Amino acid sequence: MGAAVLLLCCTSAAQQAQQPIQSVTVPNTRDPVDKSYRKMVRGMDRYARHIALAPQSALRFRLLPRLPTINLEGVTLNVVGDHITLPVAIAPDHTFTLERNEQALREDAALVANRKTSSMTWRAQVISSGVPPGMRRLGDLRLECLVGVEAGLVSNNARMFAWLSDLLAGPDQVCTSPDGNYLQFAERPLFGVTLRSGERVAVLPFRALYAGGTQTPATLPFCDCQVLLDRSYYAPVWDASWPDDTLVEFDYMDEAPAVAPEAPPDSAAVLARLGAPFKAITFDSGYEVWQYQYPPARRLPATADGTPQMAELVLLFDSEGKTVKARRREP
Repeated sequence: MGAAVLLLCCTSAAQQAQQPIQSVTVPNTRDPVDKSYRKMVRGMDRYARHIALAPQSALRFRLLPRLPTINLEGVTLNVVGDHITLPVAIAPDHTFTLERNEQALREDAALVANRKTSSMTWRAQVISSGVPPGMRRLGDLRLECLVGVEAGLVSNNARMFAWLSDLLAGPDQVCTSPDGNYLQFAERPLFGVTLRSGERVAVLPFRALYAGGTQTPATLPFCDCQVLLDRSYYAPVWDASWPDDTLVEFDYMDEAPAVAPEAPPDSAAVLARLGAPFKAITFDSGYEVWQYQYPPARRLPATADGTPQMAELVLLFDSEGKTVKARRREP
């Protein structure tokens, strides 16, 4: 610190006159997951190149909470370079757009928040006009994936994980592979997701919800679904058999109950009748989902990795253990 101050004091008056020094104070905390302005501009370029996926859409970027303690009200963003600081306007829904600035690009600027960036996650938001309220369009989600991966928006707490992500998977790999694992987030906690294209209708399997149902207390801090686990899902953006105009419909946990009359009334009765579930997830809200697997109604070949295809029963319980919803799915 002392050497820097001494050097500044020794700067000649003539030099100062030729190139005035502007001092800008930005309340921020730089950390390994500040967003690269260059990468985000590359994401904007990717959007322009693949606009055919969502020709009637607009691109914005969105902030989402990552920790239960985070409040997005009052968040500010600035594009910060060596000699430039550009404020970024954030809309009430926590979305924003970026302007192109050649100086910020040359200086490899970062998009910096006024709080720990690891307390938030980021996504591209592509929304086409004419989509029914409460639904999404699959082509929009495909474009969100391409832009989001290109822009480096998936946040990890550890620098190593972000580095590995950049090294091993670009947008063309992530967004065209069944194992791409690009998480989308719904507006509210999910119980189910359904695809609709003409007469074709399919309910996404349990493994497409809640970050695949594989998170543990040890791994959850490294997932940007940390506080959004019950809103997370994997849309089949890689599956070309579903056209871009496919509609994605959401069944939310807090919607009117849809329990079959024969469903056990609570988790204790379910355990007594069906035994322990194949998978169970408890959310911060107190809601729980249980998945049971059983042989399908018709004989089906095994999957590519040799795993048998199974039918499933999924049950939702409220914080008091009462059965709220139930659904069955054939593969």
